[in-house]
Amino acid sequence: MTETRATLIGAIAVLLWGALALFTTWTGSVPPFQLVCLTFSIAFLLALSNWIIRRENPRKYLRHPLPVWIFGIGGLFGYHAFYFLALKNAPVVEASLIAYLWPLLIVLFSALLPGERLRWFHIVGTLAGLSGTVVLVTDGGSVSFKDEHIVGYAAACACALTWSGYSVLSRRFEHVPTDTVGWFCGATAVLGGIASLIFETPAWPADPAIWLGIFLLGLGPVGAAFFVWDVGMKRGNIRVLGAVSYSAPMISTLLLIAFSDAMATGAVWFACLAIVGGAILAAKNMIFAEPKKV
Repeated sequence: MTETRATLIGAIAVLLWGALALFTTWTGSVPPFQLVCLTFSIAFLLALSNWIIRRENPRKYLRHPLPVWIFGIGGLFGYHAFYFLALKNAPVVEASLIAYLWPLLIVLFSALLPGERLRWFHIVGTLAGLSGTVVLVTDGGSVSFKDEHIVGYAAACACALTWSGYSVLSRRFEHVPTDTVGWFCGATAVLGGIASLIFETPAWPADPAIWLGIFLLGLGPVGAAFFVWDVGMKRGNIRVLGAVSYSAPMISTLLLIAFSDAMATGAVWFACLAIVGGAILAAKNMIFAEPKKV
């Protein structure tokens, strides 16, 4: 598999995450950790179905040392736990902005990997994406960080560090098959269920449309996305994928404009231009260079 192909596969995750907000609005009042439990259960069943179709023994993807499980489960469940904690203890705009530092951190952390070289256009392209995301999240307005929300800000920082660390360290676990992500999803579903029983009052909706939203989340943004992201992080161009990741909030905004009451403004179009332009700049070498085998 070439690096370019692996990068394109990883970019599918960004497209799927772009639908996260829209599908989440379809899930009604289902509590966050219960939603984690349900959607990651669907993701696990997706992997299980794949193993059955391929006539593979699922247990062969269980045979990994403890650090692999800490890495995988900590990345998936840790990210979502910190994210929900951030939204509970800080305003959504400020928490989202801090949490969405993870693409920038991926680009910066990639310089620590063997054989990776960080160039000026990677940094500038990623910063352009970050600036576009700031405009999208704030709708061209301002933000205000206050001391009373320090717990939420800290959780948002932990959220960004957890996902960027999980993503970049995937390269260190290149020997671990992508199918193992299925078991990571299963474990995350169990932990989500336990957290829901402890911290929430579960809600079981009667509206079929809500269950459709849950199913679509588990199928795409909280399902297939993690598998293709694993391929991209292990074999693709990490710096390009980090910059391209800022396309997710842009796609999310455009979908909400298309399928809800959200409005397109000048700030939205400016943000789209900054994000797309930044992604193209960051991918400059990959677009014009010969593909290399990885």
